[in-house]
Amino acid sequence: MNIFLPTRVFAALLVLTGLTMQATAHAETTLERIKRTGVVRIGYANEAPFAFTKLDGKVSGESPQIARIIFAKMGVRKVKPVLTEWGALIPGLKAKRFDVIAAGMYITPERAKQVLFTDPHYQLKDTLLVQKGNPKNLHSYADIVKDPDLKLAIMAGTAEYQYAIDEGVRKDQILQVPNTIAQFQAVKTKRADAAVGTKLTMKDLARKSRNKLIAIDDFIDDPSHIGYGALAFRKDDQDLRDAVNTTLHAWLGSEQHLATVKPFGFDRSNLTDKTAAELAGQLDGAPAAESAAESTVKPAVEPDTKPADEPAVEPSDD
Repeated sequence: MNIFLPTRVFAALLVLTGLTMQATAHAETTLERIKRTGVVRIGYANEAPFAFTKLDGKVSGESPQIARIIFAKMGVRKVKPVLTEWGALIPGLKAKRFDVIAAGMYITPERAKQVLFTDPHYQLKDTLLVQKGNPKNLHSYADIVKDPDLKLAIMAGTAEYQYAIDEGVRKDQILQVPNTIAQFQAVKTKRADAAVGTKLTMKDLARKSRNKLIAIDDFIDDPSHIGYGALAFRKDDQDLRDAVNTTLHAWLGSEQHLATVKPFGFDRSNLTDKTAAELAGQLDGAPAAESAAESTVKPAVEPDTKPADEPAVEPSDD
């Protein structure tokens, strides 16, 4: 009887192995799921003009609009937006609260360790938001470093936090806030002397200030701080990222693309031929920006409230 025991064990192992292989072979990928259901979930944070909730409750912005068109070209017609704070985008993606980050997220080496980026769909410089007339005469991070009493409002989890630190701005000079509306409030109420962010975002906030704030035109910044924004995916969704990347490359720079992003202030000058791999490699060895998931400095955060007399979002992109 013992003679047959190894044979039985071997047979049982074969059955188990077959079942395991069958289950593995039929495990549905994210790409397969969204193609089967026709639904993709995008994570975003309120930061006009990249992604934001309009006054009518609809989600718009450069990145969600691009995501809608690209996924439609892939046969996925329904986009379900999931709102979160900027600092929760990467953790939310990893926790599978959504399938893709469509928020204009910059490609950085640290983020590239956690997520897969498409190649960038825009490039953009930063600037400062200050009181009208720029009473503190601020034109660079160096100007803020010179006066230890100055405060700089930065949205938590963004690349600008590390840029400021690298340029010598002290941590006690930085007021981290959850969103651009809180940046607006901090400068408007003079709790901060300036806010830093993308040129498009700061100009948008200045426009909403009713001539009380301005975005300076001559911000002096390190050229390596030019931001390259892209869609981001989980590490195990490379097939999805690659499929999106292929469709994106065929569309970027087209008349439809330029018409889609024009209402948000983007034009042909924001196009770039940089790749995600090139950017991550190029920036390796340089001081890397903190990823949203790895921020360790957590000063007091502004309440998530909109200005009392200003709209909380970008005007309609009609």
